[in-house]
Amino acid sequence: VQLQASGGGLVQAGGSLRLSCATSGLTFRDSSMAWFRQAPGKEREFVAAIRWNRSTYYADSVKGRFTISRDNAKNTVNLQMNSLKPEDTAVYYCAAGQYIISSAIRTTSMYNYWGQGTQVTVSS
Repeated sequence: VQLQASGGGLVQAGGSLRLSCATSGLTFRDSSMAWFRQAPGKEREFVAAIRWNRSTYYADSVKGRFTISRDNAKNTVNLQMNSLKPEDTAVYYCAAGQYIISSAIRTTSMYNYWGQGTQVTVSS
């Protein structure tokens, strides 16, 4: 199983970025997909997730600004990030897991597979 994240970069506050995660070797349509992020000196935290049935979940800090989506035909998951803030600066990781119940969707340990991360830097 491989997850390859892309789309990170440097953007000014208020700008937008779109992250993508291409997967292979995964039963993608049955998997829950998520984005987590980790800022320097901080623990990895949940950002957004989308289950096999396309139900979505967001951290309160990104709700209304970020949108997660999936393309089962292309085995990819995307994260559209708008109205970016300096506090969104982090390495963003995509993750995949199976049979994750909704109450556990934000839990890091529920995800079996992780991408390599992509850096997002938001300047003020």
